[in-house]
Amino acid sequence: MRLAVGMGARPRAVPPAAGPELDASFAAPETRSRQPERRPKMNPQTSTRPWYRDLTRRGRLRTKFLLSLLLVSASLTCSTLLVVRHRVQLQVRGQIRDALRNSVVTFKDLRRLRENTLEQSAALVSDEPLVKALMSSHDKRTIQDGSKDPWHLLRDTDLFVLADSAGRLMALQSLNPDLTEADAQRLLEQSLQKGDTGDDWWFANGHLFEVSMRPIYSGDPVSGAELGLLVVGYEISEQVAADISRVAVSQVAFRYGSSLVVSTLKPAQRDELEHLASWQAAGAGASPSDIELGGERFLAASASLAPNGSAEVGLIVLKSYDQATAFLRSLNRWLVGLGLTAIVAGSLLVFLISVTFTRPLAELVGGVHALERGDFDYPLEAHGNDEVSDLTQSFDRMRHTLRNAQEELLQAERLATIGRMASTISHDLRHSLTTILAYAEFLSEGTLRENRRVEYYQEIRQAVNQMTEQIQALLEFSRARTVYRPASGNIAKVIERVVHAVKARPEFKSIQVTTSFEGSTEGRFDFGSLERVFHNLVLNACEAVPPESGRIEVSTRQTEEGLEVRVADNGAGIPEDIRDRIFQPFVTAGKDNGIGLGLAVVQKIVQDHGGQVGVESTGAGGTVLRISLPATNGSGVARQGSPS
Repeated sequence: MRLAVGMGARPRAVPPAAGPELDASFAAPETRSRQPERRPKMNPQTSTRPWYRDLTRRGRLRTKFLLSLLLVSASLTCSTLLVVRHRVQLQVRGQIRDALRNSVVTFKDLRRLRENTLEQSAALVSDEPLVKALMSSHDKRTIQDGSKDPWHLLRDTDLFVLADSAGRLMALQSLNPDLTEADAQRLLEQSLQKGDTGDDWWFANGHLFEVSMRPIYSGDPVSGAELGLLVVGYEISEQVAADISRVAVSQVAFRYGSSLVVSTLKPAQRDELEHLASWQAAGAGASPSDIELGGERFLAASASLAPNGSAEVGLIVLKSYDQATAFLRSLNRWLVGLGLTAIVAGSLLVFLISVTFTRPLAELVGGVHALERGDFDYPLEAHGNDEVSDLTQSFDRMRHTLRNAQEELLQAERLATIGRMASTISHDLRHSLTTILAYAEFLSEGTLRENRRVEYYQEIRQAVNQMTEQIQALLEFSRARTVYRPASGNIAKVIERVVHAVKARPEFKSIQVTTSFEGSTEGRFDFGSLERVFHNLVLNACEAVPPESGRIEVSTRQTEEGLEVRVADNGAGIPEDIRDRIFQPFVTAGKDNGIGLGLAVVQKIVQDHGGQVGVESTGAGGTVLRISLPATNGSGVARQGSPS
């Protein structure tokens, strides 16, 4: 596609600087003095430099003093806090580790005592004549009914089992109703298969029992016949866990394999611990390790309770860090409070001292900011003979020199801009004047036919119209002040009127131009200026598409911010070399006429309305230009336009 970015000119590209210089040359002297100064381009490295470099370069001197003290005080406070915290944590961790080991040793001693008690109880009951008489009857019902009396002789036992010499269950007495005869028979067989009739662990239906087994003989154990087997034990219940927790001054948990049987932890902490079955199974006999349960940190150790058996029975002892280090948090608060007090007091002192030294610098900075705004008459007074006074005097001389140099530079730029503008416009006007002169000479001949005379007249008229459009575009762009008269209306009507006007031109009759409107198109704009915008865009699109197969679509869409207008064509796209500067003045390509101000005028009008214009997409399939306008344009008060 031949991009129509101008309003009728031969292909060329004028340097981008010509636009702003042209606008400044037409402005009044007092307007030019208020034009924003050109700022040097930012170094790309400045956007990636560390924040402290930005602070040291841009921060005020007083801020640097205060921040320096703040950093020093904060660093000392934080360092002290971290050192104290680290040392206390090491000491507390060592104490917790020692206490954890002592807790495990204490439980083992307690368990050994209970095992001895169970063994003695089993030995005592197995020698009772009543028990021997019951086992001699070999009647299960008789043994079941008669086993209650010897069971009652035992204290602190939750389980009483009698079995014959073949290992068949004959009697079961238990405080836990969940333990059935079938469970007891199965557990008894497992214990007998181990070949050990001593101490063992039974686990059934979520309950864990420590048991002691004792053979029953009819007479002397050496010469008498074996009548059966006695099993007594106690359940590892919540009460047992609570008693062990009080003795060990720790939280405890019993596990069987990967199942957590009972613990003194909170329910949420118990669920998390149960999910750590792999740690439990692997932690038997391992050194203490850190775990976190329910947001609370613990130092945990695991001890195996049946190291020679097949059952994986273990005890987990947990010491809480958070409870042990509660005093450390209180110490931290005191240290932070003292640090903040020192920072505030030091900052106040530095502030009072810095005011005396930084006031002359603040006045000098005010003069620099005034110079940045274009105020060369900001009052500056130098007191004393110090370095700041010398700097103030040098700055005052510098701004006077700069003012004179700026006036000379503006005068030179004005002359250079006028020269470039005259060279650009004269070339296009000369083309139209040549056409007018040639056809005027043809019209002077008396032998012309009427149809030829009308044709020559139309050519002259078209050349005059082109000159008028070029001059009008130049005037619109060069106006530094534009008075807009917003009014309420429908922007769709403006677009339809523009499309009808462009289609009326003979060279564009074969081009297909369609419109579509989505949502409301009502708004408050200067519709006269917007008509000029849409006329330029539609005209450029018509000049850019193929004459016979050209298609142009003008669509609007209501958004949350306001109204979007898109002008799409099926041309060949914007040339690569001018895509980044198509909205700059005097930039045009692929046209036979125009001075390259069409899109520059469009951008100026849209920006004066508070909107934006840009290229949404471009390529071999066509170009889409998008205009975003606010929902309203403020009140009906006329506003001042700004140069593009």
